[in-house]
Amino acid sequence: MVKPIVKPVIPSDLQSRIEIPETLIRDFVSTLNPSESADVLQLFVDAKTLALYCECHVFASKLVPNSTIDVPLDPEEQAEYRANREVVADAAAFKAMKEDARERRSFSNIVTEFTKEFDEETPLKIIGGQHRFESIREALANGIDEIHGIKVYFGLTQEQRLDAQLISNTVIAVPTDLYDRMQETMRGPQLRNWCQKVGLLDSDKDFSEKRQRGGQITVSAARTFILNYYRGEADAKSPFEQIDTSPKLSKSGSDDAEWDKLRATGKAWKDAKLEVAGREFAALVKAQRQAFENKKSVPIDSREKAMNYAVLSAWAYVAGVLQGANNIVRADRHYALKDQAGRDPLNAPELAKGKHTTDPDNYRGLGYRTDAKERGRLVELFYLQAESGKGITKPLIELAIKKYHAKLANLDVQNAEKKVV
Repeated sequence: MVKPIVKPVIPSDLQSRIEIPETLIRDFVSTLNPSESADVLQLFVDAKTLALYCECHVFASKLVPNSTIDVPLDPEEQAEYRANREVVADAAAFKAMKEDARERRSFSNIVTEFTKEFDEETPLKIIGGQHRFESIREALANGIDEIHGIKVYFGLTQEQRLDAQLISNTVIAVPTDLYDRMQETMRGPQLRNWCQKVGLLDSDKDFSEKRQRGGQITVSAARTFILNYYRGEADAKSPFEQIDTSPKLSKSGSDDAEWDKLRATGKAWKDAKLEVAGREFAALVKAQRQAFENKKSVPIDSREKAMNYAVLSAWAYVAGVLQGANNIVRADRHYALKDQAGRDPLNAPELAKGKHTTDPDNYRGLGYRTDAKERGRLVELFYLQAESGKGITKPLIELAIKKYHAKLANLDVQNAEKKVV
């Protein structure tokens, strides 16, 4: 009779819904040789997702050669993209962690999945605790073979794998942009493929896990661009001067019902006009950056001005308005902004001087903040620029700011009149 190696600790009301992968667990025990296997492993269940896991201890000499931190969230369809965060090699906390490992510290709470469905040579996939694992690996290379605590999941579905990723990263305050990237990866590659196609993402690159100047675009920024393009397209049916034209930012770090609804239609991935807008904005981003190449003492904000969320959302919104109205002439002028000669397309120095009498003393001009006021002012600016196509100038900036505040006042009057009636 084969000696049992696992003791299920599963609530009675869930037992009928659980199928224990004994063969997989035996494979894990023979491969990693956890200290608990001398007796019996206790197998637990996450009642929320029905994911099975155990918590045990293994020596570094078993852990390191059988593990990898190179783990995809969707190994079947998106194997080249990673769901977990990158190892930050120069972080002070990481350097201290590596020193601790060399001084024979035992680590715990390393979250893993044991599977041979992909990358059979390293069946233990590290999905939480990458920095601790790298510290252990480095210490082992220097002869330090201590025992460490790990949490091991077995037989995860794709949905359970995403949940495990989120839980394990939340322990170290997962950035909202990483959360968004994981959620989008789970839904499929469509948004990433679209961004790569139009040039908002470099080829074969994934979304940034944290918003940073000069880095890859975030999921939030990509969603914001597409959603505001369609908001503008819908608003094209109404008089521009009489409606609230302030763009909105996509919700980050949580579900966005508006995005989910749009995504479910699949409309964005086959919309030729949206694709043109995406390509044109990517070209604007490139032109803005190139305008400051090889220039010294230039604020990085100026170089990255196009990727400011207020600029991005306003530009996309105006593109949607002009395309929705089928105003090809003005749309072409809007897209031609990238072709300004002699200076950067967005005229960052003049934007920095743009200011209203109601602005506080610490206001740094258009394109620094991302609040609703900033977004609304920039919509007016891009809409005006598309009338003449002569680029962004100081008089145009001043007019756009005044028109925005005049529109706000008009909308306040309209709302007050509705209450009286």
